[in-house]
Amino acid sequence: MALAAKVFLAVISVLLIVVVLLQSSKSPGLSGVIGGGAEQVMGKAKARGIDALLSKLTAIFATLFMIMAIVVAFFLK
Repeated sequence: MALAAKVFLAVISVLLIVVVLLQSSKSPGLSGVIGGGAEQVMGKAKARGIDALLSKLTAIFATLFMIMAIVVAFFLK
């Protein structure tokens, strides 16, 4: 059971990292200079929907990560 909890924690942590990295930043930074008109191609409405989904997924994965970290700590005790 402890091994399964550790593996699940590792999977959740990787998914959390991926979801956070997929989110768009508030300021364009260097990607705004390089990417140019990506919003014109993708559309702002679609980007808002994806950002909302990624925000919800981040909250879910963060909650799962905290719960699994406590569970793994309990098994290691």
